[in-house]
Amino acid sequence: MIVYEYPFNERIRTLLRLEDLYEKFKFFVHQEHPMQHHVALATIFDMLEVAGRADLKSDLLQELERQRQSLMGYRSNPNVQADMLDAILAELDSVSSALVAAQGKTGQNVRDNEWLMSIRGRTIIPGGACEFDLPSYYAWQKQPAEKRFNDIVTWFNPLAPLFDALGLVLRLLRDSGAPVKMIANAGSYQQMLQGKVYQMLRLAVDESLGAIPEISANKYMLWVRFTSQGGDLKPKPLEEDVPFELTLCNF
Repeated sequence: MIVYEYPFNERIRTLLRLEDLYEKFKFFVHQEHPMQHHVALATIFDMLEVAGRADLKSDLLQELERQRQSLMGYRSNPNVQADMLDAILAELDSVSSALVAAQGKTGQNVRDNEWLMSIRGRTIIPGGACEFDLPSYYAWQKQPAEKRFNDIVTWFNPLAPLFDALGLVLRLLRDSGAPVKMIANAGSYQQMLQGKVYQMLRLAVDESLGAIPEISANKYMLWVRFTSQGGDLKPKPLEEDVPFELTLCNF
């Protein structure tokens, strides 16, 4: 099954974009080639660009506290597994404490590093990080892979509490919904949402069907239209029935 996610608002869209960048960063930073470490470093710059558009830290802290208060209400419920509840509450406290302890603006340590900022300024230009533009960066790329890895991790570490909090919030959001089996008749599906507010939609479809969902939604209506790809990869409307699983997630 391939899972597609669709954010209902700008806040969740930002979190999903940062999560995608974090997954990319984790992959490339654990490689060894200088070009792969260049991508890892450039991804940190992308993270700062996305994270700098909103007050993510306070937003995440408020959401973590709201989740903690909500879960505390389940303590008196005899049907709740106390050990699992305690574990998630402890994780919430740990992640919140680490985020509170993170000093200054997100990524300020990178912004205060003139050398990194000179690289960031050049990477915006296509091909701008060539050896003749940034000889000191070219020399750093010739350092042993372990040295480059340690440097990149050191630059990223102040951002780690933000991504731990972001990951926990998205995990709780994804776990909030239950998948429901649906059929898109002739490749199309509509559902009235009756004004109910959701944060995110998750859609799972069998990979073998070759069906690709195009999703649009607001608080009143959800619309899914499935397409397929031909030899030119251009999406084409799918006219057959498509079974899929739909999950509507909300805190």
